[in-house]
Amino acid sequence: MTVVEAFRKLTDTLHSLYDKRESENIADLVMEKITGLRRMERVLKKETELTTQQEKAVAQYSAELLQHKPVQYVLKEAWFYGLCFLVVEYVLIPRPETEELVDWIIKDAKLLPSPPSAILDIGTGSGCISVALKKELTTPVITAIDISSEALSIAKKNADDNNVNIDFLLVDALNEEQLDTLPVFDIIVSNPPYIPVTDMAEMRENVLNFEPHTALFVPNEDPLLFYKAIAKFATSHLNASGKVYVEIHEAQGEAVKRIFEERGLSNCVIKKDMQGKDRMVRAQRSGDE
Repeated sequence: MTVVEAFRKLTDTLHSLYDKRESENIADLVMEKITGLRRMERVLKKETELTTQQEKAVAQYSAELLQHKPVQYVLKEAWFYGLCFLVVEYVLIPRPETEELVDWIIKDAKLLPSPPSAILDIGTGSGCISVALKKELTTPVITAIDISSEALSIAKKNADDNNVNIDFLLVDALNEEQLDTLPVFDIIVSNPPYIPVTDMAEMRENVLNFEPHTALFVPNEDPLLFYKAIAKFATSHLNASGKVYVEIHEAQGEAVKRIFEERGLSNCVIKKDMQGKDRMVRAQRSGDE
């Protein structure tokens, strides 16, 4: 079987689950992983025959994909901010919206008269936010916390693989006693769980069946509990003029902004993502404290 034939066969197989464009995108990721060739290279080398081992890999990946398993979990990798990350089912698959959050922080940090010296990532998961920030900003000491020891083991590997040093700690973001043991920071960032349980019915099967629910969903009766905890923590653990950045549900912008303002944080800004949806909030601790 040639590389082109394998691509077409996999794309056809995936049509039962995905539209044409998504099927081709997934098949493209699989073929690049197996052959090491990008799409244009495969077109130029379209007569290249797959080895027996490569054909077996195509069949194995195809079988997993047909179970609605996300391609990132099938391949055990995801790209985020130009970096490759190990992802398994202990951690969320990094999203483009979170890249936008990272980009906002980096652009703001580079405008500061002096670079931030300490950053905290709350609920680090795969470590994608911390690793990307450390790669781009280099100078800050970055601390990343998570409630999951399994997630932290993945995050540590991703930091090692991308040649950055990050302090990973097993800390529950909703446990004030544990949070209070942390020092102060110039920047706090978090992409916490924010999807109400009632929204489960609208989620795709590949998300519901494979991604960790504790990293996605929050109780209907208190969907903003993480933002309340982050806001309270920020008032005592942000340096003067320090900033907190969070990713949000598209319907939560004003509510999260209000939580931060009620805690005395200022200059609260809601930022839209590339789809035009409210997706991020930034707030600042007063500089005269």
